[in-house]
Amino acid sequence: MRHDHSSQRPLLQLRNRKDIHDSSWALALAPRLAQFEAVARHEHVTRAAYELGMPQPTLSRAIVRLEEELGVALFARHGRTLSLSPAGRAFLGSVERALTDIERAAESVRADADPAAGKVAFGFLHTLGSETVPGLIRTFRADHPQVRFQLIQGFGEAMLDRLRAGDLDLCLTSPVPDAPELVARRLDEQKLRLVVPDDHALATRKRIRLAEAADELFVTLEEGFGLRRITDALCAEAGFTPKVAFEGEEAETLRGLVAAGLGVALLPPPPVPRPGVVELTVTAPRAVREIGVAWLDGHVDTPPVAAFKKFLLSRRGQLLH
Repeated sequence: MRHDHSSQRPLLQLRNRKDIHDSSWALALAPRLAQFEAVARHEHVTRAAYELGMPQPTLSRAIVRLEEELGVALFARHGRTLSLSPAGRAFLGSVERALTDIERAAESVRADADPAAGKVAFGFLHTLGSETVPGLIRTFRADHPQVRFQLIQGFGEAMLDRLRAGDLDLCLTSPVPDAPELVARRLDEQKLRLVVPDDHALATRKRIRLAEAADELFVTLEEGFGLRRITDALCAEAGFTPKVAFEGEEAETLRGLVAAGLGVALLPPPPVPRPGVVELTVTAPRAVREIGVAWLDGHVDTPPVAAFKKFLLSRRGQLLH
């Protein structure tokens, strides 16, 4: 087929303009890829149009427009039949791979949204990973045995960032966030204890006011962790700024360092009692951390995400028991 190259110049000029994003070119081509593939496979416009459920003249015009936008002839015309040109054969391989990728992506998102066997991307704090989260998932899967979980463990701010980025559907976090782009619901609270070495002068006590630990060295989580912010806030309420000997990423690591005599720490109860430390009840100020579930405001839940969210909200007051 002979092309009028003068008709291509405005398109080529438009394509080369600096104020046109690269993605605009791909978006213009995308609707025509399946049409091109069908014509290439059938080598006949009428049969391809029948398969695609569109009028033959419309498909013919779409193929001509595609060739004009690319600036090459994709087909050689032989009456009512066509054969791929060398450029068309080169283009077809990439188009087939692109369509296969799109089909796989569509199958993946359909599978993730399946009510019975879909996926939930769920984030949670390190300190909830040993017992709380496995217990929640085990109970939920008793009624939804095929639902799949993508689990991501991290500290509070990292979880919230991943919510905002769309990487997570839901997350358990502490403190309960108050941000305009997020929705959060309080589920439970967890008492914090002052953990001291078992040979410490305070180890004979059962209860303590936090102000009595003002002169102690503290081992804490790093800044950015929710428990670190709570620790700093409680110490400030008790009238002092903690002297930090070590900053870590895992509560149980801190508990081990307390046992080694490096300092004291404000921590939630351990999954199992740990030798070498004594855990004191803090009587003042009230030392607790709230645990909540958060999600992105406006996030459209798939059926499995909606079911798991409903399950979590039904556990208010029972999350840690």
